[in-house]
Amino acid sequence: MYKISEFSKITNLTVKALRYYDEQNLLKPSRADNSYRYYYEDDFSKARIIFLLRNLDFSISEIRDILINCDVPDDLSYYLSEKQMMITEQIKKETELIQKIDLYLKPKKLEEISMEYKINFKEFAAITVSSIRFKGKYSDVGKYIGTIYKEVKGKAVGEPFCCHYDDDFKEDADIEICVQTKGTVTGKHTKSKQFPPIKAICATHIGGYDTINLAYKALLDYAKEHDIECKVPSREMYHKGPGMIFKGNPNKYVTEIAIPIVQED
Repeated sequence: MYKISEFSKITNLTVKALRYYDEQNLLKPSRADNSYRYYYEDDFSKARIIFLLRNLDFSISEIRDILINCDVPDDLSYYLSEKQMMITEQIKKETELIQKIDLYLKPKKLEEISMEYKINFKEFAAITVSSIRFKGKYSDVGKYIGTIYKEVKGKAVGEPFCCHYDDDFKEDADIEICVQTKGTVTGKHTKSKQFPPIKAICATHIGGYDTINLAYKALLDYAKEHDIECKVPSREMYHKGPGMIFKGNPNKYVTEIAIPIVQED
């Protein structure tokens, strides 16, 4: 049996930390008499785990979860492995954030962001497509394009395009991925449908998808200035983009955006 000062010495945990872990129900003394705390050998094993996890930057809530579910020391390796994967994923996200910040720090890139868009009118004929419609993130588009091409095989015509059925930005967006086909092609994951002819205002965006919103702004500003009524779904036609395996240089992606307009009688 160890007094709190003795237990602090053998565990490398301060008395203040031990009292805090007691309050957090992480490491309660096996015996408490008249405000005195006493620890036993079993408490020492738990203290060693807590000391290790805190040094590995586990949060209090994470440690609590481990202590509740970790029955034997060998189980700890699974939690450490899972934490390692979480850190790896966080590093990936932080790296992507650094790249985004870097985009706004380089004057050359800023010039690209402020590019001017040429607005033009186009008429699109009726077409037959094979498509997948889903609700999800805009970045999920690439996951479905390969599936469509596998199912349409040699009947695909031209580049893929994407229809956005929302008139605003959504975290869970209503999106349809389409590939024009020669005739009707229905697969396990795709369905065949016809798009009617439309007239639209169009703009071509050169660069990554993270700045494609600027092309939409240019189109909507033009529509407002000329009293043009827009409707959905808008289309994004991917003339040049990432491949099935490699993403390539996003600064050279070419995406044409078409927003259907209401035609006057």
